[in-house]
Amino acid sequence: MPASLLGLYLVEFVLLGIHPADRSVWVAENVPILLIVATLVITYRWFRFSNLAYALMSVLIFLHTIGGHYTFERVPFERVTHLIGAQRNHFDRVAHFSVGFYAFAIAELIERRQLSRSRWLTGLFAVFAICTVALGYEIFEWRYAVSADPAAGIAVLGSQGDPWDAQKDMLADTLGAITATVLYFTLAAAERNPPPPPSVPSPRQG
Repeated sequence: MPASLLGLYLVEFVLLGIHPADRSVWVAENVPILLIVATLVITYRWFRFSNLAYALMSVLIFLHTIGGHYTFERVPFERVTHLIGAQRNHFDRVAHFSVGFYAFAIAELIERRQLSRSRWLTGLFAVFAICTVALGYEIFEWRYAVSADPAAGIAVLGSQGDPWDAQKDMLADTLGAITATVLYFTLAAAERNPPPPPSVPSPRQG
């Protein structure tokens, strides 16, 4: 599965790299994703996550590449916007929620490397790691917005006039992390405690 996901990403990257809405925004949005993909490719030889972990991590990669092509504010997302009665394009919120999916891989790494014997500590570390990344990315967006071309800076910031955009983005990241962590431990518990095999009725004695 990881190879298939990588192949799909490369196709998406090439196709959506053709005539993006704003080339400078496309570069700014794609550089972090390229770094993530490169890291996963390089580390694959030494540590292979589960297929589910790779699938969850790919969600952000695919969504962010789409956002880089259109800019997040302009991604065709009108049906969802109208469905929930929103006044802004919430595609960026969905992408931020998918950032939290990386908590699944973090928890998996900690447990398989036996870096912690406490499930609570593992879960908290996974969530807090995502919170830290979310904070760092919001700082990156802020610095880019004040130093780049004004139009490109606003497009990368993606606040769409919401003064609480950064806080809501970090909340989406955190909720995604909590969801992914709960999913990880639910599946891990199911693996450790499989259901008992069905009982086979003994043949009747003649």
